[in-house]
This record gives sequence, C-alpha cells and structure tokens, in this order.
Amino acid sequence: MNILIIGSGGREHALAWKIKQSSKCNKLYIAPGNAGTALEGENVALDVKNNQAVVDFAKEKDIGLVVVAPDDYLAQGMVDALTAAGVPAFGPTKAAAKLEWSKAFAKDFMKRHGIPSATSETFSSYDKALAYMLVQKLPVVIKADGLALGKGVVIAQTHEEAEETLKSFMQDGRFGESSRVVVIEEFLEGIEVSIHAFCDGTSAKLFPVSRDHKRIGEGNTGPNTGGMGVIAPVQVPEGFLDEVKEKIVMPVIQRMAGEGVPFKGILYPGLIVTEEGPKVIEFNARFGDPECETYMRLLESDLVDVLLACVEGTLAESDIRWSNMSAVTVVLASKGYPEVYEKGLAIHSLESVSDDSVVVFHAGTKKEGEQVLTNGGRVLAVSAVGATAEEAKMHAFKAAEIIQFEGKHYRTDIGAFWGI
Repeated sequence: MNILIIGSGGREHALAWKIKQSSKCNKLYIAPGNAGTALEGENVALDVKNNQAVVDFAKEKDIGLVVVAPDDYLAQGMVDALTAAGVPAFGPTKAAAKLEWSKAFAKDFMKRHGIPSATSETFSSYDKALAYMLVQKLPVVIKADGLALGKGVVIAQTHEEAEETLKSFMQDGRFGESSRVVVIEEFLEGIEVSIHAFCDGTSAKLFPVSRDHKRIGEGNTGPNTGGMGVIAPVQVPEGFLDEVKEKIVMPVIQRMAGEGVPFKGILYPGLIVTEEGPKVIEFNARFGDPECETYMRLLESDLVDVLLACVEGTLAESDIRWSNMSAVTVVLASKGYPEVYEKGLAIHSLESVSDDSVVVFHAGTKKEGEQVLTNGGRVLAVSAVGATAEEAKMHAFKAAEIIQFEGKHYRTDIGAFWGI
C-alpha cells in the first residue's frame, strides 16, 4: 500500500525508517519531511495546515494509511477529516486528542475518573490564579493549558518566579491562546518515566518503559525542551507495567469510550513514580520525540501491521515483539535552543558515522544542493542500540562527537540512570 506520514521531525524520520522496512509499504510519502526523511521516501510540499489538502493528496495517490504524528495536526482534526473521506488514518480524533491539547480537560478527566495525578486547579483569571498561587507550597508547577511545543511548563522555585510566569503566560500571551488558561498544580517528588501504549479504542498494548530528559542542561537543569534524549528500556519493579495499565491506561481507554470518544493511536502518559505509586504528570496523544526514535530501534514487529490493527480495532489479536537490547538517543541541538537560535548552518561528517549500531535521525534539517543544513532547534537524534545500556550510550556519544555543526550542543548525561 501507499503510505503518507505527516510531520517533519526526528519522530517522523524514525517512523519513515521503520515503515520503509515493511513488506506492506509500497510508495512512502512524508509531508513536509526533512533531509533525513527524503532518504526513506518522497517528501511532498503539502499544506499540512489544510485538512482538505491532505485528504485530496491521499485520494490522488491512493494512500492506504496516513500516519498523523504531530500533536498540532491531531488537534486540528486531521484524523477526523481523513476518516470522514474514507482514508484510513492512524491517530486519535480531535476530541480524543484533547487529552493532550487541553491540560485543563485532562486534569478534569482524571479527577472525574480517579486517575492518580497531582492536586491542581485551573484558571482563566490572572488575579484568581495569582491569589491561589501565593498560598501554595513551593516549588509550584504552572502549565499552559494548550500546546506549547513541550515548553509550556514552569516549575517555579519562588513566588516571584511564579508571578512572573503567570504574567508572561496569561497577560503577555507567551504562547498565544495556549497560555491564556493555566493549570497550577502541586510539585510531586519522584522519578519520571515515559509510558507509551498502542490503542485501538477498546484495548491497549504497552511499550517498554523509557525515560526522557526534558531540560536543556546537564543534571536536568535549565528550561524545558521538546526532549534532549531518551533511554529504553528503563528497569522497573516487577508488576510495574501491570499497575500502570490497570490504574492509568485502561481507565483512560474505557472512560473515553464510555463518553463516546474512543481513543485510537498512541496514548503517552508522562508519569512520576512517587511514594504513593505512579501518577500522571501529563497526557500526550502521539509518539514522544525522541522516544519514538528510541522505540523504533527496539520494535521487532512490522510497524505497519500494528498501526493498521489500531485503526481497524484488532489490536488485541496482535503479538507485538520488542528487542531485548537497550537503546539510547541523544539529541544534537542548535546553540540557543530552546530560545533563539540560528538556522542554515552546515552539518559536517554525517557520512563519517559508520557504526552499524547507530542510526542518525534528522529532525531540524534541510538540504540545499548536496549540503545538509540546520533548520530547527533540535537538529539530529543520534540513536544507538547495545546489549547493555552502557554499550548503547557508548555508541551514541561516540557518533554524537563525530557529527559537527557550529554551536552544536548535547547533554552528556543521557541515560545516566536507567532504573527506578
């Protein structure tokens, strides 16, 4: 079948890399793609902000499956439009993806259904938010309600920092309409892990546990980013995944279906493991990035088969196989990211990475002539596998050192801890 992937980041390159390996994949298109996805299939200059343009292209090219990967296109209802036109699409509907694109909705959903999470309140009034925040225990967590490229969360250490954050979010519109409403919640102590699950509306199959490294600096310092690196699998106590499935994943699937909004696609709850057990920090309604790059190195099953099972509601019958190896992905970022950074810088020595255990996934790149240039904050995702976590790290960091571009920055502590 012909397959179309929507997106342009490292996640989409990883999906294209894996989908290309499927015997079911005939022609592969990526819209808009990047310099790396062009190595796997054909990049197309679609207006992906226009659902009808995507539907028309899918019809024209006889697309048998569209994989809608980024959160913003799920939030604009792309899966709804494709499904209504009779085009099979992987990903949740706009209503189901609200678990991600509205943190206020997600918190209310969890409260109503007893899904463990931090105590919180939602505000659309700056004055009320400020009054509430001033009597909260520090540190306090402030979240923009809507999508903010993974940067709409601040852990304020002082009331002054919290007040400044509220002002920038609610009054100054730092993230536009996404931050006019905020969620203020208690800070939870514990170890963070990423959970992913394939879902078909009624059943779910969990991935191995991974750990994302969200902050820009070593030792989890500095501002949040879209993600600076991932390790998987994370060693967890016996029964941990069963507990997460029973208390978090399946209640979401069952309650969403019960409310007439079945969830199909990837459910990705970011969790914190506290003394009281795992609690949800936030929900995502798609593959994480760079979690996806890491998982695609470990998935042994045909990805197209799994995606179609989610779309068709036959996931329970699927046997999903994972490698027993470890995988580590290290993001190479532009100088200045996640704030202001320069684009259009030449990337050198990509061809010098010859280690068979390493795949370099392109994220913020573009090609001009024969030269690959930087075109985003997160430029490349260097993903390596090994028999152990230490071996995978060694391969990843060795390759990360070989690749060069001006201002290249990456964290050297990715995967420093791989257990809970």
